[in-house]
Amino acid sequence: MSRTVLEAVDAARGHWGFRVSATLLSGFVLLALALLALATGKYPVSLADVADVLGHRLLGLPARASATIDTVIMKVRLPRVVAALVVGAALSAAGATYQGLFRNPLVSPDILGVSAGAGLGAVLGIYLGLPVAPIQGLAFLGGLGAVAVVYGIGLAVRRQDPVLTLVLAGVAVGAVLGAGISLLKVLADPYDQLPAITFWLLGSLSSVSLGDVGAILPMMLLGLAPLVLLRWRMNLMSLGDEEARALGVETRVLRPILIAGATLITAAAVSMTGVIGWIGLIVPHVARLLVGPDYRRLLPASLALGAGYLLAVDLIARTAATIEVPLGILTALVGAPFFLWLLAAGRRRIA
Repeated sequence: MSRTVLEAVDAARGHWGFRVSATLLSGFVLLALALLALATGKYPVSLADVADVLGHRLLGLPARASATIDTVIMKVRLPRVVAALVVGAALSAAGATYQGLFRNPLVSPDILGVSAGAGLGAVLGIYLGLPVAPIQGLAFLGGLGAVAVVYGIGLAVRRQDPVLTLVLAGVAVGAVLGAGISLLKVLADPYDQLPAITFWLLGSLSSVSLGDVGAILPMMLLGLAPLVLLRWRMNLMSLGDEEARALGVETRVLRPILIAGATLITAAAVSMTGVIGWIGLIVPHVARLLVGPDYRRLLPASLALGAGYLLAVDLIARTAATIEVPLGILTALVGAPFFLWLLAAGRRRIA
């Protein structure tokens, strides 16, 4: 793409007409994907049936679809669609936040041990034979606990670069938690608990209900609020601590707030769906290519793209084969090549 074209795209990004068009297009694509996901599955349902059920449920129009179709849409597919939108948006927003705060394009929500901590909590719950709700609660507490340990290490090692210390502490804590998961898998019943543990660690929306989404929604909103409200400040934070402080930003206050918000939404998402990797890594990069690095546009774009991406992945996961493919497998098939492309692109820039 020539320099002139790039300059034209950059100029268009700041124009209100471009932003309105992009917002409307994103909303239309998400709506089309959601309707397609509601109509697609093992049980045949037409778009007219979807419109009829939604019209009856939302607007009180007369019901013409059968009770079976109503149950399939409202009890089976709608919770998956809503959960995919919420979880995809949350993981992508967390990834965009981490990448800006750590000034590293290869950072993802896993970097502080959130996923490993949540995974260990859920695996422990499955190993103890607990019901679903306590398992999700342990996963949530495990994610937050892992970040608390990482942050404690960062505070204890004050003489080193704080960002580098957090990243290295996250890697080390994640390795220890991963070892704990492996130990529980060895001790688990190979015919009952081990398949459940393996399936949960690969991520799935198959057992999500609207009640589950409602339970994590307050935590999602609480974590997203500082990210959205402080997205202007995140532009300055991404310049580095010294530059941000020179421009009047209290990095020692804002950094923990933003990390806590991103961690909260990640832990809430993982506690409901299991570990779904790579979304927080690749979606912010695609959003950055489309709308630029300005967090005023990058964060909303990441939210919309992440929601649509996970919805599309879930649609493929439950229709591509006779059995449902775990989401973590599909996101890894896309994310790993993208990660290698990022490494190659970075090497070319250095050369």
